Amino acid sequence: MSLHGKAITAATPFAAAGQPRPLAEAAINASYRKVFWRLMPLLMLCYVVAYLDRVNVGFAKLQMSQQLRFSETVYGFGAGVFFVGYFLFEIPSSVVLNKIGARVWLSRIMVTWGIVSGCFMFVHNAPVFYVMRFLLGAAEAGFYPGIILYLTAWFPAHRRAKVIAVFMSAIPVAGIFGNPLSGQIMDLTDGLLGLAGWQWMFVIEAIPAIVAGLALYLCLDNRPADAKWLSPAEKSAMEDELARDQVGKHSPLSLGSVFQDGRIWLMSFIYFAFVTGQYGLTFWMPTLVKSIGVTGNSGIGFVSAIPFVSAALVMVPIGWSADRSRERRWHLIVPALLGAIGFVMAASGTNIAVSIGFLSLAAAGVLTCAPLFWSLPTAFLTGTGAATGIALINSVGNLAGFASPYMIGALRDYTKQDQAGMYALALMLVLGSIAVFLTPPRLVNR
Repeated sequence: MSLHGKAITAATPFAAAGQPRPLAEAAINASYRKVFWRLMPLLMLCYVVAYLDRVNVGFAKLQMSQQLRFSETVYGFGAGVFFVGYFLFEIPSSVVLNKIGARVWLSRIMVTWGIVSGCFMFVHNAPVFYVMRFLLGAAEAGFYPGIILYLTAWFPAHRRAKVIAVFMSAIPVAGIFGNPLSGQIMDLTDGLLGLAGWQWMFVIEAIPAIVAGLALYLCLDNRPADAKWLSPAEKSAMEDELARDQVGKHSPLSLGSVFQDGRIWLMSFIYFAFVTGQYGLTFWMPTLVKSIGVTGNSGIGFVSAIPFVSAALVMVPIGWSADRSRERRWHLIVPALLGAIGFVMAASGTNIAVSIGFLSLAAAGVLTCAPLFWSLPTAFLTGTGAATGIALINSVGNLAGFASPYMIGALRDYTKQDQAGMYALALMLVLGSIAVFLTPPRLVNR
């Protein structure tokens, strides 16, 4: 059975005999609030855990690179090779999810990556580091696009930007709590039972992924029709909204035609540009904070959480504004350009306060781009090609997760400074903004 179940192609009249009476607009909104509070806290928690396990290597680097004698380029390549495994397994994983349902497959993904993440304690040289990062990417493949596709089974386009923004606010939340936590774990456990602090950090932070994976299996419903906690009238109202959401969309894409659709490749480039900024920030934040004079793992952890606080404060309000106005392009362009300005100014900062201030602007801009971006392709993707289209965009875009940290590591080794890497991140955000501007408004403003 597909994630969405039987395809719906037109609005369904619910006043027919034997069917629930239609709900008033206020009651429909109340139903969606119920869905929001039932699904989003758990999904957000899962993404916090996922993102922490993906990027905690940035904190491990503070000890691991010195102990294992990794250069900046070795670290950058290892951090990025995660996305090679992610890329290769993304589409197959998303297709399986669409066939067997989110509940089973997302649970499997989380338990698998929790196990792999814990095994990072055994890394002892560069080749093992590369292999483990590749396996972690393969294990996590399909999780993020699976969640995006899953949300389209519950929320129509005009309710989706805010929901995705709430979900993706897990990224700054992971930074706010995860960075200090990682620093504290490394300081408090270093040398315990003969293991380094970075080894304990990987083991301890892997456990929540396994627990959250089991929680998904027990708590998740694939679609409104499966939810016993919704009344028949609420289910009918939601199915009606989802049906109306399909009206006016382009014809469904077949599996093969997804790869030939220019809109998909435009979306892939836009996402690649924005992800370059996102992972340039998250993988290198601890190193950047250390380079401006902050000392100690715990101190670096607390200071590097500050930019993520700024991102958390702006992501949801901007998503809400995009939904209310049903305008997508400028809500995406402006944060991206502000992020570019933040990177450029942070590179030329003269003291800790100035640098952190502009890194906060960069974080707020670049992390706001991701949830707003997904309101673009989900506005026109439908049918059986939706799962493949979302997975293709996400997998191609996330190759920037390989290119970005590797590029910054190589530039740091070559130039012996941070500025060149940050200028490169700013340039990518500008190019992504131009591509968004060139996207026809009629395609995405829904």
